[in-house]
Amino acid sequence: MAMEREFLSLRFPQKLWEMLESSKFQSIWWTEGGKCVAINKDLFEVEVLGREGQQVFHTKKIKSFMRQLNAYGFTKMQRNFQRSASLPEFLAEEAAASAHSQILYYYNPSFNRAHPWLSETCKRRGVLKGRGLYAEEMEERPL
Repeated sequence: MAMEREFLSLRFPQKLWEMLESSKFQSIWWTEGGKCVAINKDLFEVEVLGREGQQVFHTKKIKSFMRQLNAYGFTKMQRNFQRSASLPEFLAEEAAASAHSQILYYYNPSFNRAHPWLSETCKRRGVLKGRGLYAEEMEERPL
């Protein structure tokens, strides 16, 4: 219980890092040699955002979580699939791509599994549109 409370008091980047390194979460993992964060959107909404009791990220909405990622310098990456010229192969690739559409990929040059010390440089950028400094400070406060 004390360990969970300690986890919940971490800043957003450290909390994200701990989740990626933990085997407790199946909806989020490292990809691309530890350079990108992969998130199974549907599973993440249930496993992390839909948790009863204490919320991990102070939100139940995936869009709010994605705004947090963006505020800390993460950019959404598109997966580029090479398309085949033959129709049956193309259709099979389309089916595989739609299965991957629920997987979100985010990249931040300061968030790299091989260089954990860089995560300390992940700082929240500016004030979110339509919100004041007070709201930004509130999100940084530990519970």
